[in-house]
Amino acid sequence: MPDPTTRGDTARNAERTRAALMSAARRRFASEGFAATTVRAVAGDVGVDPALVMRYFGSKRGLYEAATSVDLHLPDFTEVHRRRLGAVIVETFLDRWEGPHGESLQLLLASAATEPAAAEQMRTIFAAQVRPAVDAAGADSDVSVEVIASTLIGMAMMRYVLRVPSIVDLTPAQVVSMYGPALQRLLARR
Repeated sequence: MPDPTTRGDTARNAERTRAALMSAARRRFASEGFAATTVRAVAGDVGVDPALVMRYFGSKRGLYEAATSVDLHLPDFTEVHRRRLGAVIVETFLDRWEGPHGESLQLLLASAATEPAAAEQMRTIFAAQVRPAVDAAGADSDVSVEVIASTLIGMAMMRYVLRVPSIVDLTPAQVVSMYGPALQRLLARR
């Protein structure tokens, strides 16, 4: 009879291997792009057979989609006092970019300019997660929501992808004090 504890060990090892593959894929996709990254190279970075990548993710596209999958877990902005809303939105997005999903978001943003699938994924995240949260917060038109999103994405591009020193060197509090009022003005147009 098989030892039941080995089943748990196997599952934990599979989870660790899957996580290691996604981490290696994020690094490869970020440094080499989608086209130049190979399943063989990602598997080699982790020290596993490329067939294991196919088993877990089905294809290179599946690996990419898993590596860039993001649920932002945005809060209910309707609970925020109206005068603090711009600052809270910036704080929330900074937290997401600098938190556990930061690596995936940075990869997705960096890839969106050249990879149609990444651009589509960014549009999907915007439509499914960002737009409803910002709409609920009080933006009154599509233009306001899109300008708010473009402001946040522009800040993220400068800070996390292009790594412009004057933006990277800002503390989160400084970023909030600079970008929060711009978002607040857009929200106040209501």
